Amino acid sequence: MLPKIAKIKGLHPGLILEREIKRKNIKSSQLALALTEHKQTISAIINQRRGINPELSIKLGEYFRTEDDYFMMLQASYEVKTKLAENSKGTPNLNNIRKVLFWDTTFDKIDWHKNKRAIIKRILERGNDIEINEIIDFYSKATVSNIAKSIKHSRLAAFQKNAEAYNLI
Repeated sequence: MLPKIAKIKGLHPGLILEREIKRKNIKSSQLALALTEHKQTISAIINQRRGINPELSIKLGEYFRTEDDYFMMLQASYEVKTKLAENSKGTPNLNNIRKVLFWDTTFDKIDWHKNKRAIIKRILERGNDIEINEIIDFYSKATVSNIAKSIKHSRLAAFQKNAEAYNLI
């Protein structure tokens, strides 16, 4: 039984889909076959790299015996929540970040969302406590942690030291 939308409003539909696949003890490839979808599509949704479209929402509704628009409404709720989060924090508090850290670019034109991996790496390599805390507050600790874990090599030892000190890796 799928949870009521009100209880899971704002979650990515892939999280719910993954939970239901586990509950039914099936593989994502089996679900894809049953829905006549590519297994990569289902995998991308489960991994939150892709959203639900109306056609897939109908297929999932039939498969899980729920409303046809259940997953579409969940997708819309997730997108609204994501957009609100983006709008509320377009940039970190720039008073807490020294411009000298970004000597090689125009500081006022940095796209803080598009370049977050490079920004996080640079702040962890060269930033002070205030700057590191600002980036963690801005992007969320989970996001900074995921990116820090994905960075395999840094020329500066401070990266590893700061990542460990802030429990990011």
